[in-house]
Amino acid sequence: MLVPDFPFSYDRWLSHPAGLGSLPPAMHGTEVAVIGGGMSGLTAAYELLRLGISPVLYEAEQLGGRMRSLPFPGNPEYKAEMGAMRFPIAARSLFHYIDLLGLPTRPFPNPLAQGTPSTLIDLNGDRDRARTTEELPGVYQEVADAWDKALQERADLATLRDAIQRRDVTTLKTVWNSLVKEFDDQSFYGFLATSPTFQSFRHREIFGQVGFGTGGWDTDFPNSVLEILRVVVTEADDHQVGIVGGSSQVPNGLWEHRPETLAHWPRGTSLSSLHGGRPRPAVTRLRRTADGVRVTDESGEEREFPAVIFTPHVWTLLNRIDCDPALLSTPLWTAVERTHYMGASKLFVLADRPFWRDADPATGQDMMSMTLTDRMPRGVYLFDDGPDRPGVMCLSYTWNDDSLKFATLSAEERLETLLTKLGAIYPDVDIRSHIIGGPLTVTWETEPRFMGAFKNNLPGHYRYQRRLFTQFMQDGMDPEQRGFFLCGDDVSWTAGFAEGAVTTALNAVWGVLRHLGGTTHPDNPGPGDLFDIHAPLELPYD
Repeated sequence: MLVPDFPFSYDRWLSHPAGLGSLPPAMHGTEVAVIGGGMSGLTAAYELLRLGISPVLYEAEQLGGRMRSLPFPGNPEYKAEMGAMRFPIAARSLFHYIDLLGLPTRPFPNPLAQGTPSTLIDLNGDRDRARTTEELPGVYQEVADAWDKALQERADLATLRDAIQRRDVTTLKTVWNSLVKEFDDQSFYGFLATSPTFQSFRHREIFGQVGFGTGGWDTDFPNSVLEILRVVVTEADDHQVGIVGGSSQVPNGLWEHRPETLAHWPRGTSLSSLHGGRPRPAVTRLRRTADGVRVTDESGEEREFPAVIFTPHVWTLLNRIDCDPALLSTPLWTAVERTHYMGASKLFVLADRPFWRDADPATGQDMMSMTLTDRMPRGVYLFDDGPDRPGVMCLSYTWNDDSLKFATLSAEERLETLLTKLGAIYPDVDIRSHIIGGPLTVTWETEPRFMGAFKNNLPGHYRYQRRLFTQFMQDGMDPEQRGFFLCGDDVSWTAGFAEGAVTTALNAVWGVLRHLGGTTHPDNPGPGDLFDIHAPLELPYD
């Protein structure tokens, strides 16, 4: 996912034999706070450990963050992916760690994906089943063609993708920066409605409900079209896989992993061993000091650190943590306040077997399919490990307004509602009789330490995002503003993707390395060393 705003090759920086850099020996063992034990926090802590730093990890709930694989009670080998569950193979920095941990993957059953047995589209009361787009009624191909033409004619998609494949930074930034200037103030829906190929409202409605790649796009309609174009040009919405055994194995694996190459620490040291097996509890207070940042946790313990990496959703700086206003500059606080989060809800059950693969005696087709619908469930995903083993069913995956429809319902009420709605789509299928576990459910906007699934910028928010992303570059800041580093997928240009959590964590690692007097190897410059070449476009403010 070579993001065009900042097309630095993090995967190459990670894999280079020279490593990420080195510290002066006198700084080895220096304690640096890492707040948040999700994918970003574990990435940062793991790489700080390898550099010879002593990361002190704080986590309010459980390791993993939104890489949350919840086991079914009584059947813990089966997991419900409450957060991240599908990962594009273009996410090469994330896969650096997946491969490091030796975790197997398998194709994710997205609608009409090659490995998906079948897809059923339930729209405006009509139902169509297919394995490929070509098998759907002609209007769906019209919509697919309209989307492709809009991307080629208005966003120069072919040129951008070719530049990404060749890692041609000059071409990529030239084309992308012109798109930023043109479309920063335009919503996704506005982009569609002003495209000559999408003049039909029916086409826009079908595209919003069904979409292509991972499914419908209408919950993104109010967001900046730049957010969508980033996903498309990096192919983040295509060629996706799931992690066998659950996505939480990645952050938890980094917690336990013993790096082969370590500065300062004895062989066999892990993050877990440094922490006695558990991280510090939730942070409740942050204060600037003459020499760094003082961190107070909910046990009442205070520690002072020369540097702090902050990885949770930035809104927690506004309401969950008592923050010193001097922690960030006023423009950065404004960017934090303006961050816009997407909501999301899911509900999973465990079935006795993958009964959905049974042949319908009337049609010969599967009893159920991966389902896209304009009704309340919106997206249904089916996972199986063979005909004689239980299967996991995600009976609903929804976003924003559709997610809020579930927010006030208990897990049991959600299940009853979904079974009723799905009964109208599959009147001859008795889903309830096959359920042996669950329901397991989440609504991310009501999770108190998340307040949303991920960031998604509204039109005009590019300038705020640039401030957050570039905050790791601190040489030009006043000295009292340095040493506190923001990262996480909501700081990245591609929020909602674990790749963004990883890459912004690596930005923060570079920032801490420089802050403590360290350097990168001349043969392996880091993101800050090449910042001027890759820097995001700076739009005028006045």
